[in-house]
Amino acid sequence: MTEPGEATRSLTLPVTGMTCANCVSTIERNLRRLDGVAQATVSLASERASVAFDPSRVDARRLVERVRRAGYDVALGDLDLAVARLADDNDARRLEQALRGHPAVVEAAVSFAAERARVRYLPTAATPADLRRLVEAQGFEAVERGAGAEDAERAARTREIRRQRRLLIAGAIFTLPLFLLSMAADLGLAPMAWRHAPTFAWIQALLATPVQFYVGWQYYTGGFKALRNGAANMDVLIAMGSSAAYFYSLAVLLGLATGHMYFETAAVIITLIVLGKYLEARARGRTSEAIRHLMRLRPELARVVRDGVEIEVPVDEVRLGEVFVVRPGDKIPVDGRVVEGASSVDESMLTGESMPVDKAVGSEIIGGTLNRLGRLKAEASRVGGETMLAQIIRLVEEAQASKAPIQRLADRVSAVFVPIVLAIAAATFLGWLVVAPPPDPGNTVVAQALIRAVAVLVIACPCAMGLATPTAVMVGTGRGAEMGILFKSGEALESAGRITAVILDKTGTITRGHPSVTDVIAAEGAAENEFLRLTAGAERGSEHPLAEAVVAAARERGLSVPEPESLEAVPGEGLAAKVEGRDVLVGTVAFLGRRGVSLDGLGSAVERLQAEAKTAVVAAVDGKARGAIGIADSVKDGSVEAIESLHRMGLRVVMISGDHPATALAIGRQVGIAASDVRGGVLPGGKAAEVEALQAAGEKVAMAGDGINDAPALARADVGMAVGTGADVAVSTAPVTLIGGDLRGVPRAIALSRKTLRVIRQNLFWALFYNVVLIPAAAFGLLTPILAAAAMAFSSVFVVSNSLRLRTVRLT
Repeated sequence: MTEPGEATRSLTLPVTGMTCANCVSTIERNLRRLDGVAQATVSLASERASVAFDPSRVDARRLVERVRRAGYDVALGDLDLAVARLADDNDARRLEQALRGHPAVVEAAVSFAAERARVRYLPTAATPADLRRLVEAQGFEAVERGAGAEDAERAARTREIRRQRRLLIAGAIFTLPLFLLSMAADLGLAPMAWRHAPTFAWIQALLATPVQFYVGWQYYTGGFKALRNGAANMDVLIAMGSSAAYFYSLAVLLGLATGHMYFETAAVIITLIVLGKYLEARARGRTSEAIRHLMRLRPELARVVRDGVEIEVPVDEVRLGEVFVVRPGDKIPVDGRVVEGASSVDESMLTGESMPVDKAVGSEIIGGTLNRLGRLKAEASRVGGETMLAQIIRLVEEAQASKAPIQRLADRVSAVFVPIVLAIAAATFLGWLVVAPPPDPGNTVVAQALIRAVAVLVIACPCAMGLATPTAVMVGTGRGAEMGILFKSGEALESAGRITAVILDKTGTITRGHPSVTDVIAAEGAAENEFLRLTAGAERGSEHPLAEAVVAAARERGLSVPEPESLEAVPGEGLAAKVEGRDVLVGTVAFLGRRGVSLDGLGSAVERLQAEAKTAVVAAVDGKARGAIGIADSVKDGSVEAIESLHRMGLRVVMISGDHPATALAIGRQVGIAASDVRGGVLPGGKAAEVEALQAAGEKVAMAGDGINDAPALARADVGMAVGTGADVAVSTAPVTLIGGDLRGVPRAIALSRKTLRVIRQNLFWALFYNVVLIPAAAFGLLTPILAAAAMAFSSVFVVSNSLRLRTVRLT
């Protein structure tokens, strides 16, 4: 604790979770123990903590952390801004630092590739307007994302593209004739008297000036703001390089220096770079197409039932628990549970699976999916920001704004890049000034040295390094979302590509997670359907999962299942019922034996079912065995294909299950997993131990489970993959969520990660190779400034375009 002084700052924290006066004293005590806090007063009534502190020793983030460590929480505001006019990754870091320096900001992340700033702040100390003004004070344009955010962001991006196009057209109008005049003079195509006339030189100056100070003004203002904030970005290099060529030429024109004039060089540099920025802006707009596609899935209107009447309301006005109507061909507005009707719903836009899903009373439906056939009435279970679609959009945005570990190298290089380039340019100028060979006739040593330094300044491109990783992460996570694969961070996307072994939970992941009938074997002389119908009638009065499986199998065959007239259940053994006047016994072999019923030739069938790790249910009618039914947790469609794909990718596949080892081995054989890689009888805590054992053997392990019972193992794995319906994607602890529950999403996620990593490496190689090779080439006079500007302009376009290839990549 410190004494209040002139430098003390005050903040009010909106605290949640307080229930009594003891909570007040606990929070006050914890805050006062924090070094730098002068005073802390907490009000239970207003749920506010007023804190006076020394901002040089403590900040809002540490205050919030302290409250949370005490067992309470602080309500924070979330602000998502689309940011225009970020020149390169240095601008993004500068803006991020400026936001973090605001006293009310707890967290801030700025993505150059996504052109987005995400801020968590104390709503009691700042408003969104305050933070937008801070962004604009740094020289950028900010548009808040929220209601109508897609349109606002698109409008801001479109304005920037149009601005660059307008500047490009203006630059081309003046630069093209200037370049042609200069080339005519250099190639001797213009008359000698004309070339040396003062009017010819003044025409060049007049053509170059609008390009320098209208088209290129954005680089002057951007560079000035960066330098004013103690940083240097790409704008500084462009402004310095073009200005050096322009003002040296102006000095020659005014007779203050001798040598060639380079007006065309200055103009072409700026125009080519504007061309590159225009192409880059258009390409970068496509990197976030997946987010816009997801946003467009939600309909604008919903039909709700109020006071017995169907009315149309904006989808944001649908209330929790309200009944809404979805007609054939309409998009489902919010998440809900069907209360009336049946239909087929196309969920491919969220799960990536093309087959429509049948829906009936009690089925869950997802907002944004398409109702294909019947009319549905449903009760809203999630609305607004809690819908599955809203959660997915939020998770994809967070993943796209996050940084992958592989980006650290580029970040370290970019942080010192511009100062190093300036130093190389200065060394180039001095080197050509002192030790260079004699200049061309009519030129001077100073002019020759200057033009080499200009080439160094304009060839450097920190943009390409800044875009190398985040654009690939953006496109990769977006592509994953379109396929029902949610990567919750760039780190998860990167880590999945390094996996060498995959552990699959059996129940609910490889198998359906609930018993179903696999075999119906009628005794000699018995009709299979009649035997199944009577057995299902007896089981209809039971709530046992095996009984439900038998009833479901009969109904799947279109059989009419009768009601039992009487029922006597023996727990753990079976039941006796009277169905349509006939005595029916259903249960284990031992249960029927005690009731005096022999198997009559069904013994071999029962033994086969048991050998296959299936539960054998035997049924007798009127004292005579009529058949046996095999029941098991059946393998999901696609599980065998998924495991084959994982093996083809060179991955070790291990299955773990809490079931009996014999059952686990039987499922393992069915899906193609070696017996040595099948683990049965494993409890949830033991699943985490299996992950650790593989990691100790040097494997990079992915764990795929249902995201609930497998939480310890999912958390312990290098990459946890929650395989399920995705109804609560935001609360899953796994860094990867497979929305549709299809196991084929596991190899697809790994394949997408590998391809994204390959693109990132290509981008980083290009960006680093480009600078490592071409900067020395420019320094040694092997590149003219015009060629350097062209290479610089298209380097970032190449990186973005390379990343965009992931949009159409084919996966396993």
